[in-house]
Amino acid sequence: MPEALLELSAVHTHIGRYHILQGVDLEVPAGGMTVLLGRNGAGKTTALRTIMGLWKASGGRLRFGGHDIGGLATPDIARSGIGYVPESMSVFAGLTVRENLLLGARESPMDPRRLEWIFASLPALEKFWNAPAGTLSGGQKQMVAIARAIVLPRRLLLVDEPTKGLAPSIVQNLLAVFRELMSAGTTILLVEQNASFVRSLGDRVAVMDDGRIVHAGPMRAFAEDAELQSRLLGLSLEARE
Repeated sequence: MPEALLELSAVHTHIGRYHILQGVDLEVPAGGMTVLLGRNGAGKTTALRTIMGLWKASGGRLRFGGHDIGGLATPDIARSGIGYVPESMSVFAGLTVRENLLLGARESPMDPRRLEWIFASLPALEKFWNAPAGTLSGGQKQMVAIARAIVLPRRLLLVDEPTKGLAPSIVQNLLAVFRELMSAGTTILLVEQNASFVRSLGDRVAVMDDGRIVHAGPMRAFAEDAELQSRLLGLSLEARE
C-alpha cells in the first residue's frame, strides 16, 4: 500500500454531550480514492468535518503529509492542500457562481486552463457564471461546491455525498472529473452511498460503525464479498444500486 497521506490515530470527537468519534484509526494512502462507508449516523460526516477542523478532535492525532493538523484552524488546514465538499450543497447564495469560485481561489489567481477544464466537465457553471448561486437548482449548487473545492489544485479532497440528488448525466460528469483529478495526483476521501459510483472509482474502502473504523481494505475484495457488506452495512452494495 502507498504511504499514507492522511492518518487519523485514536481520534475522538465530542459534539456537546455526544461522543461521536470513538477512537477512529484511518489511513488514506497517497493517490487514488479511499471510500468511507457506513450506516446512517456511523460518524462519516463527523470524521470529514473533524479532519477539516470544523469540529475539534477531543483526543487522538491527525496528520497530513507527515505534519500534525489537529490543532490548526480550518483556513490553515485548507491552505495546507486539503479541499472539502460538504454534503449540504454549501454555496454563498448571494454571490454569483464566479464569486463563489473566486473564494475557493483566494490563495492565488484562477488558472484559465483549469477553469476551461471545469467548464468542459461541469458545463452548467459557464452558463450560470454570473447568476447568483442561490437561484440555481440543488444539483447545480452541488456542482458549484465541487468546482470551488477544485478550482485550485489540492493534494487531498474530502467529498461528502457528491451524487446525492444529481441526475445520472451529471453523475457521469463527476466520474470523469474525479478520474482526471486522481490521474493528476489528487488523493480523494469520499463518503458516498451510490454503489456503482464507489465501485468504479474506489481503490480502498473503510467502513465505520458507531464512531469507529471496523473494516479497511481493498475495494475490489470488499465489493466481491456480499456477506461482509451485509454484515457491516445492513445491505449489500448490489442492493444499493
